[in-house]
Amino acid sequence: MIEREKIVQLVEGKLTASDNYLVDVIVKPGNLIVVEIDNDQAVGIDDCVALSHYLESHLNRDEEDFELEVSSAGITSPFKALRQYNKNVGNEVEVLLKSGIKLTGVLKSADEKGFTLSIEKKVKPEGAKRKVTIEEEQWYTYDEIKYTKYLIRFK
Repeated sequence: MIEREKIVQLVEGKLTASDNYLVDVIVKPGNLIVVEIDNDQAVGIDDCVALSHYLESHLNRDEEDFELEVSSAGITSPFKALRQYNKNVGNEVEVLLKSGIKLTGVLKSADEKGFTLSIEKKVKPEGAKRKVTIEEEQWYTYDEIKYTKYLIRFK
């Protein structure tokens, strides 16, 4: 079976000279290699094709047969890399906590330890007749999160 670490090294070596970055590499049984890349702007089909050709030229089918898929991280795919969180600062995201609670809010910041999410809440101030909307910032560690993904809204 082809080693995941070998593919990671090849991909990272190829992408160092580009704006693209590695999101994930999965090697499934039967040597199905799935490589997912992203970019702070957009990943073009030419980027995926070039990386695919590069990997094909550095792997030997005579030694071990494989199937290769190179794609960009989809807009609805969960974030897997810190750079994806940083790319989406200021955007509305959906977060599913491991506790099962689903939240939506604006991603305010992210670092190696976690991220800050700004959530709108309706609260009823003491003595008021109606609830008012307030904005509350909450910090989460990545260990608390099942997934975070970009939220698409059609208005």
